[in-house]
Amino acid sequence: MKLFESLNNELDWKKGVFAPYYFSYLGYIEDLSADFPTLRANGIYSLFARSKPVILRSELIAGNIKSLFCEENETLLAYAREISGRVSQRHFLINKDHYTPNYEHILSVGLQGLIEEINASLGAHKNDADKRVTLQAMRKCLCGFSEMIKNYMHSAEELMSSPDFDSKRLSFIADNCRAIVSDAPKSFAQALQLVWFCHTAFLMEGRYAMALGRMDQYLYPFYKADIEKGVTTDEEVTELLENIFIRLQNDVVNICIGGQNSKGECEVNNLSRCILHAVGNCNVPGPNLSFRYTKNTPDDFLDKCLETIGTGLGYPAIMNDDVNIAALKKYGYADEDVYNYSMVGCIENFITGKQPPWSDGRFDTPRFFDYIFNEGVSQTNKSVGLNICKLEDITSMDKFMEIFEKQLAFGADEYFFKFNCVNDSINQKFFAEPFLSCFCYDCIGRGMDINCGGSIYPSVHGAAVMGIGTVCDSLAAIEKVVFIDRDATLADIRDALNSNFEGYGQLRQKLTDAPKYGNNDPFVDKYAVWFIDYLAGLFAKYKTRDGGRIYIAAAANVSNIHAGKIINATPDGRLRGEPLSDAASPTYGKDTRGATATINSLSKPDYTKVACGSVVNQKFSPSMFTPEKRKKLMALIKTYFKNGGQEIQINATSRETLIDAMDHPEKYMNLVVRVSGFSAFYVTLNKDVQLDILNRTQQE
Repeated sequence: MKLFESLNNELDWKKGVFAPYYFSYLGYIEDLSADFPTLRANGIYSLFARSKPVILRSELIAGNIKSLFCEENETLLAYAREISGRVSQRHFLINKDHYTPNYEHILSVGLQGLIEEINASLGAHKNDADKRVTLQAMRKCLCGFSEMIKNYMHSAEELMSSPDFDSKRLSFIADNCRAIVSDAPKSFAQALQLVWFCHTAFLMEGRYAMALGRMDQYLYPFYKADIEKGVTTDEEVTELLENIFIRLQNDVVNICIGGQNSKGECEVNNLSRCILHAVGNCNVPGPNLSFRYTKNTPDDFLDKCLETIGTGLGYPAIMNDDVNIAALKKYGYADEDVYNYSMVGCIENFITGKQPPWSDGRFDTPRFFDYIFNEGVSQTNKSVGLNICKLEDITSMDKFMEIFEKQLAFGADEYFFKFNCVNDSINQKFFAEPFLSCFCYDCIGRGMDINCGGSIYPSVHGAAVMGIGTVCDSLAAIEKVVFIDRDATLADIRDALNSNFEGYGQLRQKLTDAPKYGNNDPFVDKYAVWFIDYLAGLFAKYKTRDGGRIYIAAAANVSNIHAGKIINATPDGRLRGEPLSDAASPTYGKDTRGATATINSLSKPDYTKVACGSVVNQKFSPSMFTPEKRKKLMALIKTYFKNGGQEIQINATSRETLIDAMDHPEKYMNLVVRVSGFSAFYVTLNKDVQLDILNRTQQE
């Protein structure tokens, strides 16, 4: 933790105003009448080249956004903010970030090699004015990026005479900067430094959740060469990785390790182990480490993953490579690109460096019960659905399902209409991304922006169909109580829901006693199979503005908590205001027959129809992570994936510890927990999220 504390102290820099817009403004005012790609490039060049780099005493890999503080007077800063604010900027729903850059290519050809490729493309497109403008903007951004690296090099050299700094560290930084500014990286340290400078540049542009992708693959040739030459060791490589991972605690930066190639060979290597070791040593909420598991994964590596999870860190999330690859292959991507997929954000599957940035949204399926019971109008919020028929006309479970499907279909239409109104509402040419385009194939060759046809694949969007547990439990309860046992009518359930079960305790108990998802009960599990099949089919008919597909995700982040606050009580016995079930997990506390029964239920849906990915949160007692018990846990996970499960992520913190942390947060400042598709310090979470984690079923 010494490195963590040292870097944290150095980054706590209060001097000046954090004003990235000021440095962009200095570039914009060079030519306010310029075409938009040029205007953006001028701003980005200035942002990179004119911000003064800050080198921290503790770092071996340089690069941070402390450079974006300045001390200009308030009047100038206000004017700079006004000018910069008028330059069009993208946001998440219009493909700004959540992207895995093509790091493999820049490591192969180097920064100057990218500039040479742009020059060649300018020659190939000499008669196309628009493409020339786009390419010139890309080149200017890379030139600014080159100046940024040079500035770090000069800063390191200038600081060598300072008694406050270690001259060997500074020499190491300066030498690496000098090497990568003029040529492709030759060593592991140079390659890692170039990747980190790229990531830092994206942060300077204001991008969030920019993934680092398959680091154990694109950095492996440099690692292997250095190890074979004897110029580095695993311990030194791990230390360099820790140097950047420790700074990723406030961003959802996904790193992907493992996976398989097109021959089915597992690609776990020694660098995968170094990355896993470094993440465990840092023990902070980021980076968001994802492990692509394949049946050929060595047992000792899976065990090492479980050991790391067992520290309480919650990383890595474990993904079923066979399921994800099968899901992505349905969309027509080339095999080489499918096998090189990575994750962005929490768990979202992404074609690395070959499609525009990711976007997604939440589709809270349990709200559609309210429209059936209340003639198309929600009782607890302002949303509306369809008024299809009266409750007395629904005389069978088949009829209820028919009406429910119509409500969901209308909701999907509404969802896509709203998304498209945002995603297709801008003139794309006024939102150019010249720097980001340099890291997407084949923007340079095509002479086109990443969001305007430069990428070889179109954009995709994910609809997070959350609440599978709540929906399945509710449908099973309706079938059991109304149509099998005849203990109540749909009208009775309506009245109970609208009164939040006040005065309907017996009916609520019957609904609660009905079979629940997560217990390997086919009576309710059939609805989980239907849920994935039907919703995947619903969203399959839509396309993004540039012809891409809509994936579904069985995920929720923590939106199940907010949605629960505004959605009426549900037929599973859930009270109004209580959270919905989380992501692809069963409703907390309802999976009562043990972990084996739970995973048997969870593996029944066809998750090859969920191309985005899913989130299954499980909580095991810390006692499950001894060497002997990890073997049982490993067997459980293997069986789950063999049967078709897509993802699992595990908390290994006891209920008693979480309760004590809520009562005495000062004792648990470094307690990390898995929240949903990310981890966090437990005591920094709001109480609703803390309770959501606390209430997860603890498997023994």
